[in-house]
Amino acid sequence: MSNPIIVTTGIYDAIKDTIRRKKVSMPEEKRLAEELRKAKQVLRRELPADVVTVNRKVTIKDHTQNFEHEYIFVASAKAKPAKNKHSILSDMALATVGYKVGDIIHWPFKDGERKIEILKVEPGMGSSSYLVFFRWKYSF
Repeated sequence: MSNPIIVTTGIYDAIKDTIRRKKVSMPEEKRLAEELRKAKQVLRRELPADVVTVNRKVTIKDHTQNFEHEYIFVASAKAKPAKNKHSILSDMALATVGYKVGDIIHWPFKDGERKIEILKVEPGMGSSSYLVFFRWKYSF
């Protein structure tokens, strides 16, 4: 992908912290660090509606494994995979955060590189609890 990802400062800081804590594989770490170097940071209110971020419902097509799936990305403390609410720091969220509808991403998942496409991004749920969490944790 040649276009830089678009993220809020809170998401940027959370991804940097995830890298620092070695919560991802080496190929993912390398890719995330590269993405962050080029990233465009914006205020939450300036984030385009079609960009993957926290509290949005995202439909992806995995071209490698030939399936479509919908994810709701939430703050880590609110994650409930059984209810399809996945942490914004989960593997799929890290692979797609900051990208927009129509983007095709080749990502080094733990089980191998996969080609995924963002089909749809919609509001997922209220964001106030997430913002309180990130303001507390990252003081932005």
